[in-house]
Parts: sequence; structure tokens; C-alpha cells
Amino acid sequence: MKEGNSFARDLKARHLIMIAFGGAMGTGLFVGTGQSLHMAGPLGTVIAYCVASVIVYSIMLSLGELSSYFPNTGSFGDYADKFISPSAGYMVFWLYWLNWTTTVGIEFIAVGFLMQKWFPHIPTYIWVIICIIGVFSFNVYRVKIFAESEFTLSLIKVIAVVLFLVFGVAMLFYHLYENGFAQTFSNFYFHTENYTGFFPNGITAVFMTILAVNFAFTGTEVMGVAVGETKNPAKAVPMAINATLWRLIIFFVGSVFIIATFLPMDNATITQSPFVDVLQIFNIPYVSDIMNFILISALLSTANSGVYASARMIWGLAEKKMLPHFFARVNKNGIPINGLMFSMLVSLLALLTAVSPAKSVINNLIAVSSLAMMLVWVSVSISQYKFRKWYLAQGKKLEDLPYKTPFTPGIQILGVIGCVVSIIGAYFDKEQRVAIYGTIIFCVVAFIAYHLTKNLWKENEKL
Repeated sequence: MKEGNSFARDLKARHLIMIAFGGAMGTGLFVGTGQSLHMAGPLGTVIAYCVASVIVYSIMLSLGELSSYFPNTGSFGDYADKFISPSAGYMVFWLYWLNWTTTVGIEFIAVGFLMQKWFPHIPTYIWVIICIIGVFSFNVYRVKIFAESEFTLSLIKVIAVVLFLVFGVAMLFYHLYENGFAQTFSNFYFHTENYTGFFPNGITAVFMTILAVNFAFTGTEVMGVAVGETKNPAKAVPMAINATLWRLIIFFVGSVFIIATFLPMDNATITQSPFVDVLQIFNIPYVSDIMNFILISALLSTANSGVYASARMIWGLAEKKMLPHFFARVNKNGIPINGLMFSMLVSLLALLTAVSPAKSVINNLIAVSSLAMMLVWVSVSISQYKFRKWYLAQGKKLEDLPYKTPFTPGIQILGVIGCVVSIIGAYFDKEQRVAIYGTIIFCVVAFIAYHLTKNLWKENEKL
């Protein structure tokens, strides 16, 4: 097999838009919403999603300016390396890789949960193995095959959410007509012997939930990686960014509002999709089975994006000579095959469901993935702010940028504060605290590893 070090620019604008449009619709939205609802209550969950929408949109605005000017496959790590420091870039590469390898495992576990509906006697780990084989097949041949599979799978989940919203809005108006405002929205207000109000577990639970909710938006930023393999990125990136805001509001916040309205918080779990629960409440025949199939497609889509992104992070590290050149090799079809196989092997952590309770595994993986993503998002905000200063110092004009982030530096400050608040809120949750400590240790190890090996691979290449 002939090998080189260049990617094929086979992604088109429609691929990039659909990756940005549907990349985030995975376990966080389709399964994790149940856990958020159970913790923060209906109104608290809606608020958490609104806050997270603002955070991720601010990050996307910053990413748009960077990725349209520097359409690099290394993306976040490249930006941090150039505009913060090489050690920060090294850490960001690994954090984004960590985020996606854990996310891929979560998606596989979630598929196993959903398959239990039809095959209750088949263990979850069997479905994990099947998912690994399928997603690896989408990524191993040509990036065009990945792009078309991702386009199709993302389109399926977009259709799924549209159908859910149509059914939900119709039922909402029906209940308003039949039962009135107070009864229709009775899930939002609690009146018991021990508590009266909107937040049954306190307002603190809302802040504790924001980090997990941010996990639901993981994947929106994958376009920043895919732009390096996209034709005419200066045109495609602004189109993808502009599609993000209304997608966040309509698809995420709208769906969560429908779920919170009809699904009592005590009935919400992390082992079944709240989308399926709500459709069962509507008593629509066969729709829950159809939705279950669509949700499985949706989770495979996010896993597909995750494998794609994590392989490119390993390639990015090796391309900067921060890992052995072995990982920088790109085969004749433009696939970083060694980085792909390495990332898939790490995603086998999802098989821990065979020896550990699945709920425990998925909760810990979500916490690790969410924190890693928050740190990457912070680096994007800081990189864009420093890039803007660098750009202007070159005597260049803002109107010449392919995409200009509005309200600089306010947008960047908002992004950083939002991510920091999410992390602080998660610290008050004892279950997430362990994952926070673990991620901090990961960052320290990465920082030390950088300084121990920063010249090692450069020297070896000269030999």
C-alpha cells in the first residue's frame, strides 16, 4: 500500500453542514436527558440546556473564524499550539482525543441499552462489539465513505427529532385544549409536604447538571476537524456556523421542553431514551419501535464522527512530531490508518459494561468526556482572541477574514466563563467529582509527557 501524509479533500459543503447540524445529536440528547431531568427537574433541565446552548454557540463563533482562516485537520490542537503554547497544543490534542474515545464508548453502550428493547437476553457488550466493527468499516476506506455514511445517519436523526417535535407540539396543543395550562405543565411545579417550587433538588442541581448537558452538544465542533478535508472551506464554514444557532434552539431546547412537559422526573432514567418514554405516553402504535431504530442510527452517527475525529487528533500529534511518525502515515486513500486503529482499540473500554454496571460506566465516561470537552472549548476561545490580536498586528483588515467572530472579546469571555461555571457546578456532584480528578491527572500527565518527549520524535526522525 502506498503511503503518504496528505488528506483527500473529498468533503463537500453539504457534508460539513450535516456534520455540524447532526454531529451533536447522540447519547447526551437521546439518552442522557433522562438523567438530567431526574437530577435537575423539568424546569432546571430546560434552563441547563438554554445555558449550554449559549456556551456552545459562543465557542462555534470563535471556531468559525479560526477554522475558515486555518482549515487544518489538526484544528484545536494546532490553534492552541500556535496561539497559546506548544505544551497547551499537545494537551488539547490529547484532551479532544480523550473526549471522543470515551464518547464513542458511550454511544456504543447506549446502542446496547436500546437494543435491549428487542433483544433483552443479549448482553450489552455483544452490541458494543458489533458497533465497533460497523463504525470501523465506515472510517477505514475513504473519507468520502465516512462523509456519505455520516450524512445519511445524521439525516436520519434530524428527521427523528423533527417527527418527535411534530408529535410533541401536536400533543401539547391537544392537552392545552383538553386540560388547560396548569394541568398540562404540572410537571414543572412541585407541591408536596416537603417542598413547593420549581426545583425539587434545589437550584444547585441545575449547575451540577450543566456539565452533563454540555456533553449533549459534543460533536457540534467536529466541523473544525473536518474542515481540513473540505472543498472550499472559506465558503462552507460560515454556512455550517449559521446553521448552528437555530438548530440548538429548535432541536435541543425544543425536544427537552417536550420531554420535560410529558415525562415525570421520577420516571426518567439513563437506561432508556426519554424520547421513547414520551412516545409511549402518547400511545402511538409502533412509533416507539420506529423511534428506537432511529435513535440507534443517531448514536452510531455520533460514534462515527467520534472515530473520525479521534483518529485525526493522533495524526495531528504525530504530524507535529509529538508522537512517532508511525501515526502520521496516511494511506493511499487519505486515511490515517494507524491513528484510526489506535483510537478504536481505546474505545474498547466500552466493553467494561461486561464486568461493571452499565449505568456506572456510562455516568463516569460522560463526566470525563464532558470535562475534557470544556477544556478544549476554553482553548478555542483563548486561541481565537489571541489570533485576532496577531492578525491585526500583521496590518491586516478584519473585513478580509473569511468569517469574522462578532462581539470580540465578549464572545470569548462568555465562552470561557460558561465552561468554568460548568466545571465548578459539576464539582458539587460527588459522582462527577471523581471524573474531574481523573481528568486533571490526565492533564498533568500530558503536560509532563510533553516536556519529556517534545524533542524525542524529532531526534529519532533524524537518525
